[in-house]
Amino acid sequence: MKKGLLHHIEIYVSNLKQTVEFWEWFLEELGYASFQQWESGHSWKLDDTYIVFVQTEDRFLDPPYHRSRVGLNHLAFHATSRQHVDEMTNKLKEREINILYSDKHPFAGGTNYYAVFFEDPDRIKVELVAPE
Repeated sequence: MKKGLLHHIEIYVSNLKQTVEFWEWFLEELGYASFQQWESGHSWKLDDTYIVFVQTEDRFLDPPYHRSRVGLNHLAFHATSRQHVDEMTNKLKEREINILYSDKHPFAGGTNYYAVFFEDPDRIKVELVAPE
């Protein structure tokens, strides 16, 4: 185990069912496997790291999440290659998931930064980036 690697991240969401439908295919495409499931949550694990999504209680749903407020801005995942980014971009489009910064895609992060940016159902920005 390498010191400092993330053990897990837990994200509260507005609609767990919608979140699971969105994230399940993406995480499994990246090699994650369903790890834990309970009435108000679901997690996926890859090696020693896992991602947890938990249903937010109604009393905490307002104000809704916005990535420009204090807190999480986005999640970035490694792709295996530029081709992998392209394949996943096509799958995102097939699922009618909005590609962010489409006018600059796939170089929205800079001329040598090959990635796709998109949003989950709560508008959490997600990034899949190819190795340099």
